[in-house]
Amino acid sequence: MTHGDVVSISNTYLLPAIVERYGLEGASCIEPVPAHEGGRNVFYRCSMEGDNDRMIRIAYLPDRNREDLLGEIEYIRYLVDHGANVADVLPAQDGSLLVEMDHDGHTYYVCLFKKARGILLVDNQYRYRKGAPLSEYFYNTGKTLGKIHQLSKQFAPDHPRSDFSDRFNLEYIDSLLPDSLSVVKRKMGDLLTALAGLDKSAANYGMVHFDYSDGNYTIDFETGDITVFDFDNACFCWYLYDLATLWTHGVGWVQFEPDANKRRDFMKSYFDTILEGYVSETPLDPEMLDRLPLFIDVTIMENIVDACEVMRREGGSLACDEELSYLIRCLEEDIPYEGFFDPIYSSEEPFTAEPRDL
Repeated sequence: MTHGDVVSISNTYLLPAIVERYGLEGASCIEPVPAHEGGRNVFYRCSMEGDNDRMIRIAYLPDRNREDLLGEIEYIRYLVDHGANVADVLPAQDGSLLVEMDHDGHTYYVCLFKKARGILLVDNQYRYRKGAPLSEYFYNTGKTLGKIHQLSKQFAPDHPRSDFSDRFNLEYIDSLLPDSLSVVKRKMGDLLTALAGLDKSAANYGMVHFDYSDGNYTIDFETGDITVFDFDNACFCWYLYDLATLWTHGVGWVQFEPDANKRRDFMKSYFDTILEGYVSETPLDPEMLDRLPLFIDVTIMENIVDACEVMRREGGSLACDEELSYLIRCLEEDIPYEGFFDPIYSSEEPFTAEPRDL
């Protein structure tokens, strides 16, 4: 079943029932949100009076069951109840936070979210709020994440989410990746071996967002406050993974700079500011921080695995474009920091390499 199939089914069969179940009859407009590449859910924006817009999410893939989704909801409500800037889950008319719907032998899971306050950075053409330094934004991204991680250290769920190792293990990776990527499989095995020796105490390991980037939080351009959403990938993992994700997304600010030393200087300043915000909310083990290059490689592993999953899910043959080829080369050749300071990197064509066959 494709994303388009679900939108068609939702428009015809599901939305009328969703409107009734959630009491959304007063909405001035309910329209589908364009899907991003590899998207796992169907979203509708529900325009309400005042500052009360809602987001409807319809989960339809079989890799999420009811218990998984209840775990996500429990985590979100816990964060909201303890003061984190997170978009809340809203109940249906009967108080249900997760609504299950069946149509033509297929089960759909529906959640309603309060729309996050503010807008995406991309919707403001990556310009930060007028009169405020960009460093404020970097600090706030770290501070917001630090608050979430600090709360996670006391989180004891009734509906636990999956663990990092449920998806990232040798057996699954070997079955997913084609034999043509044998070197990548071996390198991923090395990463998993290195991770196995790391501390998994509550101070370093717990529930993480697992996709903490500017596509999954909004900014209030009056105050600079950040509101986080999309906990669909949340799982138990090392907290440093979320910080490594922030590092990899920060390269966009300087990706067209041809001087590798200037790129390095910027990234140090950028990440130091993020860490300053982060540790204002929660401690960070210096020994874990030394593993940042390892976790940047783990984010590359996740991107490769995700790309292969999307291709398998969509039923097409596996293909390797320029971006995926670049990530594969970084792993195969042990190039650290996503190649950002290496001769492999081109500021004219960032993060691309010659496409290869799989």
